Amino acid sequence: MPTQKLYAGAKLREMRTRLGLTQKEFAAKLGVSLPYLNQMENNNRPVSTTVVLALAQEFGLDVTELSTGDSERLVSDMREALADPVFADTMPPLADLRLTASNAPALARAFIELHRSYRQTHERLASLDEALGREDARTQASPWDEVRDFFHYCDNYIDAVDRAAENFASQVGPSQDIRSVAMAQMSARGIVVALVDMDSLRQFDAERKILRLSSRATPQTQVFQLLLQLALIVQGQLIEATLDLARFHSDAARSIAKIGLANYFAGAALMPYRAFLAAAQECRHDLEQLSLRFGASIEQVAHRLSTLQRPGAKGIPFFFVRVDQAGTITKRHSATRLQFARFGGACPLWNVHRAFETPGRFLRQLAETPDGVRYISLARDVSKPGGSFGAPVRRYAIALGCEVAHAGSLVYADDLDVSKTGGFEPIGISCRICERTNCHQRSVPPLERRLTIDENERGVLPYQVG
Repeated sequence: MPTQKLYAGAKLREMRTRLGLTQKEFAAKLGVSLPYLNQMENNNRPVSTTVVLALAQEFGLDVTELSTGDSERLVSDMREALADPVFADTMPPLADLRLTASNAPALARAFIELHRSYRQTHERLASLDEALGREDARTQASPWDEVRDFFHYCDNYIDAVDRAAENFASQVGPSQDIRSVAMAQMSARGIVVALVDMDSLRQFDAERKILRLSSRATPQTQVFQLLLQLALIVQGQLIEATLDLARFHSDAARSIAKIGLANYFAGAALMPYRAFLAAAQECRHDLEQLSLRFGASIEQVAHRLSTLQRPGAKGIPFFFVRVDQAGTITKRHSATRLQFARFGGACPLWNVHRAFETPGRFLRQLAETPDGVRYISLARDVSKPGGSFGAPVRRYAIALGCEVAHAGSLVYADDLDVSKTGGFEPIGISCRICERTNCHQRSVPPLERRLTIDENERGVLPYQVG
């Protein structure tokens, strides 16, 4: 497979502007000519190895920050938007989309936002009887989607919150655990923590200074909720400053993001960055060992692994996703080139959907996407009991994976033959933008291909993809 060239013009321009350097000054420090730098900044040339080394030596840049993660996300999101039937036969070439994402990322995001606004308007019109007369019938992004995109484009890593959580976790002594330190912090503020038999996981009475945690919840969930509430109390100023920088469009989005940041703090305190990264590397990312060592659930561990993107100390770039039994994606993040569909479910050929059939077991899959990139994917079901007889059980499946180049760092890949081409299952992102012509699980035709329909012949599909 040919090595992908690195085009990072927008990031080079951003870095030069941040340093307050002219193109001539920047070129001199990188040891290249002015025209050459100009061509790199305009993505007419890829960033050379010499320039990458100069950036690391001269400016201490973590060269992984030049990766095309944001561009790949934008390309994936634009392709999905352009697969909307409203665009019919106007799908631009993939090269044009990559050029737009690299050279004009703000324009790409504006286009994605415009399509989302159109889609939501269309859905409101489809349910006109319900929407008529409502004051909140707006066309802007839903608060939930806005928050999800915020974390998505931050690489699911919030540096200030992550470091604050790590600093908090450093207070844990040799004979202590994170729960006892959190309880001491609550007690120092006059807050009583009580375990109560109740349906809610957490209730905080600010006036009476009582934090109630559900006695039905697992110990991992109780600790997580304790840390989450502590973040809202102790780290309120930091969280509000982070929210100010995000500039959400609505109070609802800001409120959802506030809970999201408190969740982030709780996970990062439970699994502090450097200690967790070292442990993950030591045990070769064995989720069960990490779960026992840090007192976290399998889902919490998998999610945390996907956030290890601190500049200068990055872990393996993982993707992480959670789906419900209907196949709807309820959590998604990718630090890899694999991006998830913004609308609808995930590819049915992906092992995450089979996890429901084998409860309590890890499923492994070697998979290849239409762009030729190969991955190793780990999937498992996750059950969240209600804590009492008759209470509903919430069931999900999670998947954690990375590009197969990192397979040697995963205990789960030890007996898998990653060199065998036939061992990789073909998966896609969304049927509408999937380029595979012979998929037996295709639900709708691809919009980028011409269809042939023969009334005298029927294969697996009622049409042939040209």
